Amino acid sequence: MSERKSRLAAVGLWLGVVGLAVLVLGIVGQRFGVVDFRIALLALAAGAAIGALAAVVSAVGLLLTLFTARRGARTAIAGLVLGVLAAAPIAQAMIAGSQVPRIHDISTDLDNPPSFEAAVTARGENANPLDRATPADLAELQRQAYPDIATLVTGKDTDAVFAAALETAREMEWDILASDPETGLIEATATTAVMNFKDDVAIRVTETDAGAAVDVRSVSRVGESDLGANANRIRTYLHALRVKLGDAG
Repeated sequence: MSERKSRLAAVGLWLGVVGLAVLVLGIVGQRFGVVDFRIALLALAAGAAIGALAAVVSAVGLLLTLFTARRGARTAIAGLVLGVLAAAPIAQAMIAGSQVPRIHDISTDLDNPPSFEAAVTARGENANPLDRATPADLAELQRQAYPDIATLVTGKDTDAVFAAALETAREMEWDILASDPETGLIEATATTAVMNFKDDVAIRVTETDAGAAVDVRSVSRVGESDLGANANRIRTYLHALRVKLGDAG
């Protein structure tokens, strides 16, 4: 009986190693473009599932070794830690995804979103469309989920605001695809830190009676849900721009 308990701890450790390895392979495969993003996501899900199983098996093994004074507690703890590490990223993503709508195209101007030109070619044929046709209630879903995402209006000179908007985009370490002070349009690509997902950003600076207006649109190239990433990107960018313009409150 005691041998079975010790073996259970070892199985938990083995599962933890496998789960973490599958998770890492999925991340590396996506980051370096070795596999299609769908396969990478499948690997992440598989790694998380194996990790969750490892955590459960290791926890049971740990309890059994503690109650029987059988050696193997450290092995069980190691398996538990590795299992949690493998399962945590996907669990966190699932929690984040449950709190936001399954959309990936966010704009400060829902009636007339900034358009893309230079980014169209960069996105490729298999990227998410830019027509904002799906889902049909996209605008309403955004309003309900992100009511704070709105046009930035400042009393500063339009040319100065455009220059600040471009400089802020560069400071965000986005790849600038196009910038035209005549039209007030800036296009850029933002790359996520871990998975290397690429999202495209359009910035539009226009002149109004109240001063310059800045609209921002951020769109994921792949995936149905962005887990709130595009809204967070717009918030971060507009806050940085306000600080640069001296309008931060």
